[in-house]
Amino acid sequence: MAVEHVRPAARSETAAPSPGGISRERLIELLNDDLRREYQAIIAYVVYSQVIKGAAYMNIAKELELHAGEELQHALIIAQQIDYLGGDPATEPMPVRTSTKAEEMLRFDLDNETETIGHYRQRVRQCEALGEYAMAEHIRQILIQEQEHQIDLATALGIEVPEAIAPPEAV
Repeated sequence: MAVEHVRPAARSETAAPSPGGISRERLIELLNDDLRREYQAIIAYVVYSQVIKGAAYMNIAKELELHAGEELQHALIIAQQIDYLGGDPATEPMPVRTSTKAEEMLRFDLDNETETIGHYRQRVRQCEALGEYAMAEHIRQILIQEQEHQIDLATALGIEVPEAIAPPEAV
């Protein structure tokens, strides 16, 4: 017997902002931006892991391969949350920056991870404002891995881990 997936019906209060000031529609939009960043990270990690050359970068290149798989899992989780909210998951990535220099590629990744962490911290608060506590927990689990990626990249670059600041997103 085939099991049919049924998306939850859109709720009439969907457009109404939560007490925290965010609507379900706006959360879907923001999660789709997060999904685009996850796609960007998958592409960047796949490419960078294969083109980074030199003995100094052998270990981090292998780590970037692992990061690619973790980012794919993040994308699947975020897409699932978007579907749960009644939205359609995005299909296009954010732009991927490239370079011929290994250090620049690692800095691009570090910048992206730092930005992503700021967005996900904000997303946790927004999910909780809507009473979507399980969704907030999924995002917290993603945050743990994103921070590990940030630490790996900063360590490979020999720098301090940058502070992630939540972006000023309009509700």
